[in-house]
Amino acid sequence: MKKTRSYILYLLAFLVITLGACSHEEAAHADGEAITYTCPMHPQIVQNEPGTCPICGMDLVPVSQSGKNEGELMLSDSQIALGNIAVKRVKYGDVGSSTILTGQLVLDETQTDVVSSRAAGRIERLYIKETGQSIRKGQPLYELYSEEILTLQREYLLALKQNQELGKENPRFASFLEAAKKKLLLYGQTEAQVRNLASTQQLDARVTFVAPSSGVITEVAAAEGQYVAEGSVLYRLGKLGGIWVEAELYPQEVAQVQVGDPVQVSVQGFSQDPVSAKVTFLSPELRAGSQVAVLRAELPNAEGRFLPGMQANVTLSGKTDSILTVPTDAVIRDKSGSHVWVQTGKGTFQARMVTLGEEGFNNVAILTGIRENDKVVTSGAYLLYSEFVLKKGGDPMAGHNH
Repeated sequence: MKKTRSYILYLLAFLVITLGACSHEEAAHADGEAITYTCPMHPQIVQNEPGTCPICGMDLVPVSQSGKNEGELMLSDSQIALGNIAVKRVKYGDVGSSTILTGQLVLDETQTDVVSSRAAGRIERLYIKETGQSIRKGQPLYELYSEEILTLQREYLLALKQNQELGKENPRFASFLEAAKKKLLLYGQTEAQVRNLASTQQLDARVTFVAPSSGVITEVAAAEGQYVAEGSVLYRLGKLGGIWVEAELYPQEVAQVQVGDPVQVSVQGFSQDPVSAKVTFLSPELRAGSQVAVLRAELPNAEGRFLPGMQANVTLSGKTDSILTVPTDAVIRDKSGSHVWVQTGKGTFQARMVTLGEEGFNNVAILTGIRENDKVVTSGAYLLYSEFVLKKGGDPMAGHNH
């Protein structure tokens, strides 16, 4: 495989040399530069005159000895264009390495409502009997038989009748009616239920109570036929306007994140771009029975499309300090080590041995070997390597201290 790759690189370099040979040779003669000839397949064959390769019989191609400095190579404009050689100035940046955690959406515990019995009585009916169901504000939740509320209904109808008959003569009956109405509202009746009582004039000890807000049923704490006291917990509701995502961190990953750091959350089943969230909690101790800590982040969910229990991926950005970085494709790795090609002049490139640091998906940190604003070859680096071997007949890093 390695030999095949080298063979392909030699062929590519041969095409570049052949296509640019004429213009290169003319330019070399114009500058009074010495021309030598080599075999594209056997670069160790170097002659001062045209001829054929004594090994394979191929015609020798002219090459210039431009770039006399160690590891240096000179190309014509046509060769640079044909080889698609591109350079970029080296800048300080981040490697961009990241950690992806598997997480799960859970309800925001700070946005939980408790539905309790507004009066003592017996649960005649539960409209919602299972957890996990979404409900909207005003939706019926349960039906309660309550003698206490029945008494309040009688008081209201009596105050209503008195106000209708004597209210014009004595305005205080209007205040009695308003006080009786407020009692019903405080005991969980809605404006619509009070208006219906006033219009029908019918007493009913079986009273329907509705959801005080929208959300998801997280707990059903009552059963039909059960007698409950005033204030007994019947349901717990979780709101979906905001939702939490929780993920587990191994001890070596805890140092990568702090409270307040932004993270990217991708919810499985949604093809949209990742959603930005903020870390709000890191458990101060490892979870019991395991060697993991818990990370929690707040995820906006205004449309309510994310539901508890959904799986998600949480991406932590790398914490690499600012350092010189180059694209991964700019680095040539061989038995001698790692090197990059730096443009040192017009059409002139020099191989530089480098020390690599942390490597990300698209770029790699450079610890030594180049400086800021050096022009590094980002496209065509392997082609320059092959061109050097063809022209100079050796490794551009030969003689370097590794």
